[in-house]
Amino acid sequence: MRKPLLVAALLVTTPFFAACTENAKDDGGKSADGRSVSVTSTDDECKVSTAKVPAGTVTFNVTNDGSQVTEFYLLGDDGLRIVAEVENVGPQLSRQLVVNAPAGTYFTACKPGMKGDGIRADFTVTKSGDEPTVSADDQQLVDTALANYSAYVQDQSDQLVAKTQEFVKLYKAGDDDAARTLYPEARTHWERIETVAESFGDLDPKTDAREADLEPGEKWTGWHRIEKDLWPELAKNYTPLTPQQRATYADDLMKNITTLDTRVQGLDYTVDQIANGSRGLLEEVASGKVTGEEEYWSHTDLWDFQANVDGARVGFEGLKPIVEQTNPALAKTLTTRFADLQKLLDAQKTATGFTFYDDLTPDEVQDLANAVNALSEPLSQLTAAVLS
Repeated sequence: MRKPLLVAALLVTTPFFAACTENAKDDGGKSADGRSVSVTSTDDECKVSTAKVPAGTVTFNVTNDGSQVTEFYLLGDDGLRIVAEVENVGPQLSRQLVVNAPAGTYFTACKPGMKGDGIRADFTVTKSGDEPTVSADDQQLVDTALANYSAYVQDQSDQLVAKTQEFVKLYKAGDDDAARTLYPEARTHWERIETVAESFGDLDPKTDAREADLEPGEKWTGWHRIEKDLWPELAKNYTPLTPQQRATYADDLMKNITTLDTRVQGLDYTVDQIANGSRGLLEEVASGKVTGEEEYWSHTDLWDFQANVDGARVGFEGLKPIVEQTNPALAKTLTTRFADLQKLLDAQKTATGFTFYDDLTPDEVQDLANAVNALSEPLSQLTAAVLS
């Protein structure tokens, strides 16, 4: 029997992802080229300094003046597709989001408490003489980075479909021991491309919502609903799902994973999307994995942790030739910090995967948190480096 989770008191004082926090300069939303936008999020408002900017590299300076942790999104014209985002902006903190925005119609959204649809407003990017471009000495570097990343996402999505098919078959058949073994392995492929999956705003909550994320009355489906049924030990007075209920949840998960696979086929990327995605994956580590909150029932958080780091590193390494031209010191620092974090993860590997999260010591959790913080600050500079 595994011992109780030992990290709760430690997490109160650990500044997860604090190194990535920036003090954004509030210039009233004005800049020489009109592409700097101030965003002030409170508990019930999302004040955006301008609703219109010219196409090009747009910088959103996001400040949280509310009492809850917030998020900021730039959404596509369907209100579902996430173009770019910054998550986990604590009260009285500021963060910066840099995105190469082509002409079109969008929505901005703040999400106080990180729940619900967010406080939204129309946002327009107009045509300009400075349409989004990427400064790189060799365009071939950019083309190679985009092609390689697209192939990586498609490969992970294909593996996700195959592993999920195997997982749901075991779960529906009642082979719980085998399903529990496969659960973190299947989720690895989801976690490696999690920010791409999250860009489809309708799929992510159906597939990856935790019980604590639910709004009152919201139906709970996806990975973590099944996780609770496979690891019910922590649940009080839990009633196991019937075979029919198991089939319903399993089939729904498979349907959503298949839909994701269909949507990523032929998906186009930009270098700033890859860079912001790498940063976003590390934010996922900071907000859920290093805290032990993601896999509440199974405690398989380190599998997810490793997968998020894998995806972030692949994104960076694809862009590394570009960054070595624009900011060689940053490229060197990121290479070192990724290696430092990986060394700590390697120390937790076992013959069957990783140490369960509730078996980590407080010192081991602290070391992982420190390594995430050390990587987060330079990784937050990656987008600006590839757009400079």
